[in-house]
Amino acid sequence: MANIKSQEKRNRQNEVRRQRNKAVRSELKTRSKHAVAAAEAGDSAQAEALLQEAQRSFDQAVSKGVLHKSTASRRKSRLTAQVRSLLG
Repeated sequence: MANIKSQEKRNRQNEVRRQRNKAVRSELKTRSKHAVAAAEAGDSAQAEALLQEAQRSFDQAVSKGVLHKSTASRRKSRLTAQVRSLLG
């Protein structure tokens, strides 16, 4: 346990940020799953719309510092390829 005031504060800040980052990452997974599910159902219009929403979410996560730029780019690319292959 920390016995320095600045470290106690740093621990509190880290916990708040961890919770926020966890929520953002969870939202990314949810949006990706929704896009894939729509593509599997064969609804191309909805799948494209959900894919765009997921990509926008990845970009927002990068701007918030939750994900690295390259990580988001890789995940967007893989998600797009998966959705497009399911749509045929």
